[in-house]
Amino acid sequence: MSKKNASVNSSSDFWERNRRSEGYLLRRRIKSACISIARALLMFGLCFMIIQPMITRFSMSLMTERDLYDSTIVLLPRHVTLENYKIVADLTDFPRSMLNTLWISIVISACQVVAATLVAYGFARFEFPLKKFWFACVVLIIIIPPQTIQTALYITFANFDIMGIFKLTTGKALNLRSSLVPYVLMSLTCMGLKNGLFIYMLRQYFKSVPESLEEAAYVDGCSTLHTFFKIMLPDAAPTIASCFLFSFVWQWTDLFYSRNFLTGYKTYAVQMSTMASRMGRYFSKDANQSIVVPNGRSLQLISIAVLICCVPLIILYCFTQRTFVESLTMTGSKE
Repeated sequence: MSKKNASVNSSSDFWERNRRSEGYLLRRRIKSACISIARALLMFGLCFMIIQPMITRFSMSLMTERDLYDSTIVLLPRHVTLENYKIVADLTDFPRSMLNTLWISIVISACQVVAATLVAYGFARFEFPLKKFWFACVVLIIIIPPQTIQTALYITFANFDIMGIFKLTTGKALNLRSSLVPYVLMSLTCMGLKNGLFIYMLRQYFKSVPESLEEAAYVDGCSTLHTFFKIMLPDAAPTIASCFLFSFVWQWTDLFYSRNFLTGYKTYAVQMSTMASRMGRYFSKDANQSIVVPNGRSLQLISIAVLICCVPLIILYCFTQRTFVESLTMTGSKE
């Protein structure tokens, strides 16, 4: 009874205060409720737009071929099968291509983050000749697509030589296109995939850190490198982690650099992009012949491959979302 009386008293108190404010409290409460409803509907719509394609692909992955062409089936399959996943695994050489993609993405992302962190700190804290010009070049790396320098990259790494040393000692230049070396070299020299963006993000963070912290470290006898590793890097960990995540995700689905430099490795993105050309021979009973696979069946298998490609990235984000969101709030926000 006491809780009921308290509720009645609270309600009567609200209407009394609303009467005294000439209806202002009621209008404010209605406005707040309308904003909350609109926000909830907007968030539901955005979440549905993101999740709905994944749900559709997952449902399609469980359908047999006859369910695929059945117009009465919208979302739930009538005959559930997991055979499609086995077919996709065979077409993409799943275990091998996925492991290759994993370790290559980790190595390249680590190289990019290390190089970008050092370069960004130099841009943020040191003065050197043509500093603005070199930073403009960094911005150009972000703007200009890598396809514009594809021919130059091919010639450089197909006939790799340093000041004629290899031709002088071995009689010919090195062909590095089928190895990981070109991509590692580009990542360590900040010419890899999206390296300019990582430099820009980290530079903005380092510029937001007060210089008094470094000056205090210098007074205590710290060298430049000691200050960088002990003072700057620990606070920059969330931003560095975000750059690593960006690099990992882009490398996970990259086709341009993988086709140009990693021809000696089977990566999942490349295997997925060439699935359609191998389906005809896979479904043919004669190994020397190829059949025409229906478009619906082909799109179903490609959708399953895309779903499999996305699952590791979703799991990665679930474990790292806190660090990722923290870095976005920290970058450029300190004074």
